Amino acid sequence: MERSESKNRLSAVQSQKLLFDLKTRFETHKQRHLNLSWAKLETKLNANPGKLWSLYQMDQTGGEPDVVSYDENTGEFVFMDCSPESPKGRVAVCYDKEGLESRKEHKPKTSAIEMANRMGIDLLTEKQYRDLQKLGEFDLRTSSWVLTPAGIRNLGGALFGDRRFGQVFIYHNGAQSYYSSRAFRGSLRV
Repeated sequence: MERSESKNRLSAVQSQKLLFDLKTRFETHKQRHLNLSWAKLETKLNANPGKLWSLYQMDQTGGEPDVVSYDENTGEFVFMDCSPESPKGRVAVCYDKEGLESRKEHKPKTSAIEMANRMGIDLLTEKQYRDLQKLGEFDLRTSSWVLTPAGIRNLGGALFGDRRFGQVFIYHNGAQSYYSSRAFRGSLRV
C-alpha cells in the first residue's frame, strides 16, 4: 500500500486512482444511486480531502465504497461499503474496546468501533444495513457488526447482520466475540 504524504491526506496519485475507481463503481452500479451526478459528487470529493482519505481507507480494507443516497436536507452524498461480503481487511474484530478488553485470551488486534473511528467512518445502523440490503444481496457467507443501541451494549451484547435464505437477519452476540467471517460495514457522508 502506498503511504500518504501526510496524515489523513492522499498523494495526487492515490487521489487520482481512487477517483477513477469510485467513478467506475458509480457507473457500473447506477441502480444504487439513480438520478445522481458523478460531476457533482467529484466536485464534493475534491473539496474534502479528509473524506477522500476515509474513502481510501474503506477501499483499501475491501469495502468497495459506493454512493447509496443523497441527503437533500444536508446536501451530502452517503457512501456505504458495497462489497458483496463483509470487508476482508476488517475481519476478526470484537465489537468495541470494552469487548476487546474483556477477553481473557486470544484477543484480536482491535475492535470494529476503534477501527471505524481511525478510518473516519461510522458503523452502519440496523436501518442502514437493511436499506443497503435493498440495493443488492450482501453478506451471503459473512456477517457484519452493526451499531448497537446502548441498552443492548450495556448488557454486554452487540448486534450483527447477514443475509441467509433470501432474508436479512439481525442477531446478537457478546461484544467480545470475533470470527474470521465477521467484519463491519461503514458509512461516510460527503
